[in-house]
Amino acid sequence: MGTAIRIRDYTFEDFCLLVKDGQKADLIDGVIYMASPDNNDANRLCVWLLTLMEMFVEANDLGDMFVSRSAFRLDGGNSPEPDIAFVRKERLHLVLRGFTDGPPDLAVEIVSPESVERDYKKKRLQYQRAGVLEYWIIDEIEEKVTLLRLAANRVYREVRPRKGVLASEAMPGFWLRAEWLWQTPRPKKAKVLKMLLGRNS
Repeated sequence: MGTAIRIRDYTFEDFCLLVKDGQKADLIDGVIYMASPDNNDANRLCVWLLTLMEMFVEANDLGDMFVSRSAFRLDGGNSPEPDIAFVRKERLHLVLRGFTDGPPDLAVEIVSPESVERDYKKKRLQYQRAGVLEYWIIDEIEEKVTLLRLAANRVYREVRPRKGVLASEAMPGFWLRAEWLWQTPRPKKAKVLKMLLGRNS
């Protein structure tokens, strides 16, 4: 989310030194993309989805959730800060105080007008190379959710909804109806959580 300012040829160490605490940014192939403040619609959507996922993960003791300004070091020139990220319980030893030393298991990006190319192309390649199991692209402009899952050949394939439901494998048991994201108001999270805990697909 936000507007990118391109600064070229930086390492992960430079990224940590240059980006202030609390500033949303991504390091992609040595380029630092600094983000402008979120618009309120995207922020509300992010909070709704993060809270729902966090409640689900906690209820099932699956791992931990991270938001926006949490950096994931993929290699020396790549460190994204997904809008929402999930790390499985068995990989939480990679989560350090200042960053996570490896990729998330699931990453979510909420598309803004300024981040279309970055989210659909650059981050797709970045997450694919790093072995992120699932990449969810939420496009509030087009009102569309794209779920990409890493196949056996280490290439993303798009997962189509079944009966209107997008089901996660990286976060076992979690599923989502895309239309929930565009409703005004959105469904109550407690009610949705009850549905999620009562069925697996």
